[in-house]
Amino acid sequence: MKVAISGGTGLVGKRLCALLKARGDEVIVLTRGKTKEENSIRYVKWLGGETPEKELEGIDAFVNLAGVSLNEGRWTEERKSAIYNSRMNATDEVIRIIENLETKPQVLVNASAIGIYPSSTSNVYTENEVILEKNFLGKTVADWEERASRAATLGVRVCLMRLGVVLARDAGALPLVALPYQLFVGGTVGSGEQWLSWIHVDDVCGAIIHAIEKPELEGPINVTSPNAKRMKKFGKTVGHALNRPHWLPVPSFALKLALGEKSQLVLEGQYVVPEKLLQSGYEFKFSSLEEAIVDLYNV
Repeated sequence: MKVAISGGTGLVGKRLCALLKARGDEVIVLTRGKTKEENSIRYVKWLGGETPEKELEGIDAFVNLAGVSLNEGRWTEERKSAIYNSRMNATDEVIRIIENLETKPQVLVNASAIGIYPSSTSNVYTENEVILEKNFLGKTVADWEERASRAATLGVRVCLMRLGVVLARDAGALPLVALPYQLFVGGTVGSGEQWLSWIHVDDVCGAIIHAIEKPELEGPINVTSPNAKRMKKFGKTVGHALNRPHWLPVPSFALKLALGEKSQLVLEGQYVVPEKLLQSGYEFKFSSLEEAIVDLYNV
């Protein structure tokens, strides 16, 4: 299989490249750096007036993961503009590339996020949910999905991967959650009743590969563990796995003061169920949070 990946140097992209390469697939990563070949992966320069489609003829799948990280930096107006525009611009360029390919890929797998669902301590969201969040993150995700869905008019199957909180040892949200426990000051964040729909990075990549290979999958796809946890239980599980106490609460006002609008990522949440993945036969490598934490920290 020949796969093109934009955002291939990020948290999910790096792991996905490694897994595809281990399977023997041909991987092309779109990059702002120089066109080169390294470790059996072809890096092709894109954006800034480049025409990478010349290098992408014959791809079977296009995976778009490109976008400025939500986890880094305070959400100033400038930062929010970068988060939004990076996703829109990259996705517009993906569509332009596909338009100019003589042979279209069979599928576009486009990153998205569960932030499109309203926060709730009681609702359970499947892909059938039609009530969408209207805050900054919700609007960003809705517009992102709309741009990516344009590939369907070109005869390309589109999978919109609504990622939950991705767990990885050295990047993403987990290091921020785990650090207080490693310092023996971990405890409940906010009310503790907010849901955290998490997923191990290996299952994110597994779900992407599954979506590529399952022609019946299309449209929104929730990419979360089947077992969401309330934040209090999530913290206790992290503390237990790391053999650390769970005792020092982190009040909501302190997080709002420290993080501003970005605090909603940990103070608000949704219970999201990966119904399409389960119905299509995807087998999670890590459906248990404790198993995921133990794997990531080798404990």
